[in-house]
Amino acid sequence: MAAFLLGAVLLIVQPQIVPSRPAVNSNAETSSQSVQRELLKKTSQKNDLKENIHSNGTCQQLPQTIIIGVRKGGTRALLEMLSLHPDIAAAESEVHFFDWEDHYRNGLQWYINQMPFSYPHQITVEKTPAYFTSPKVPERVYNMNQSMRLLLILRDPSERVLSDYTQVFYNHMQKHKPYPSIEQFLIKNGELNVDYKAINRSLYYIHMQNWLKYFPLDHIHIVDGDKLIKDPFPEIEKVERFLKLSPQINASNFYFNKTKGFYCLRDSGRERCLHESKGRAHPQVDTRLLEKLQEYFHEPNKKFFELVGRTFDWH
Repeated sequence: MAAFLLGAVLLIVQPQIVPSRPAVNSNAETSSQSVQRELLKKTSQKNDLKENIHSNGTCQQLPQTIIIGVRKGGTRALLEMLSLHPDIAAAESEVHFFDWEDHYRNGLQWYINQMPFSYPHQITVEKTPAYFTSPKVPERVYNMNQSMRLLLILRDPSERVLSDYTQVFYNHMQKHKPYPSIEQFLIKNGELNVDYKAINRSLYYIHMQNWLKYFPLDHIHIVDGDKLIKDPFPEIEKVERFLKLSPQINASNFYFNKTKGFYCLRDSGRERCLHESKGRAHPQVDTRLLEKLQEYFHEPNKKFFELVGRTFDWH
């Protein structure tokens, strides 16, 4: 009887588990919450993680920093430059964990398995540019790690649209498949086609609002992609400070390659440049159409500047 009473008392005084963020609907568990519960269940078995420890003292771990975007903003260049730092361990390929459902259903253990082996003092970084424009990603990242440090690299929205088209155009050319001219995407019924996906990806303020619902602005460092191309070292210095890394990357790590037309990297006497797919010439666009595109982005850019409290040298 005494044991029964003691059990009843413990049930009464046991505190309720409070979710990390208020639920929108307390009467029904949302699909996102259900998936997150399954993720936590999958990663609750600590024994699973022990298999990821290497004999040299390195292990695979969840990233502490993610480069969330933006597509054609310079994410690969940023990751390669950041990898010059000895305290950075970077995932080689884009993981697409938070935006691809087939990957997300695999759980956090699968995500860990995609990470590089790193030493305890190193910061693990992964980059997937599609994260920034995917509405479901911010909440998923927040549920995994509320203290996540995020890197976002942006460039002139009009230029980003042209780069977006150029990448898809060359992908089709390599497969010997025809692809429409950029004018066919930008113009619809004689007007600017604002439904074109490449244009939507450049509406930075819309996507940024979604991230700021979950992460404070001081957890999101914005890299100026246009400046990174012209003079990379100052931008990388800012990234080092944001990630609280010791200053290890120097101006001597960068040199301008006249043949390629952009900066390449020098590390311990070894030189390397980005893939030949980077820095491709944009298609020729009618001046009036380009001006119309720049005019369209004027107000969205202004809203973005107000949102983040800084301006960029964009048209």
